[in-house]
Amino acid sequence: MKHTIFLSLSLAVFWLLNSGHNTALMLSLGAISIVLVLYIAHRMDVIDHESQPLHLTLKLPGFYVWLIKEIILANFLVVKHIWLGNKTISPAMMTIKASQKTDIGKVIYANSITMTPGTVTVNLKGDQFLVHALVTESIEDLVTGEMDRRVTRLEN
Repeated sequence: MKHTIFLSLSLAVFWLLNSGHNTALMLSLGAISIVLVLYIAHRMDVIDHESQPLHLTLKLPGFYVWLIKEIILANFLVVKHIWLGNKTISPAMMTIKASQKTDIGKVIYANSITMTPGTVTVNLKGDQFLVHALVTESIEDLVTGEMDRRVTRLEN
């Protein structure tokens, strides 16, 4: 029930922010569309703890701040190696073990790796991630496990 309430509130806020209209007709059409979406979501049985991860709500802003910082730093690293030329680029592929217990934790970790410029999660198999990096320095950063620890902390 709490997932349904959270979804309806999220849809209402999203609709109001994008609509910008406060007339009775527009508000009623928005309410009808939200009820229709909720009905369809219930019929499809897709409202659960994975589609609405409420337990992550309070921890996400701090994780996003850290991830944005990492993305910016990785951008500078990639630009540096592009400017320095092909001789400084050392592509690498490595399998990295993930310590996340849930599927959503593994997906957040894999997507965080891929969102960081210069690295791509190529394959997920159980708790093993195959990662390609533009430079071996990026793989070494992943092996230290800082991103893995932060995603695991977010997940718990």
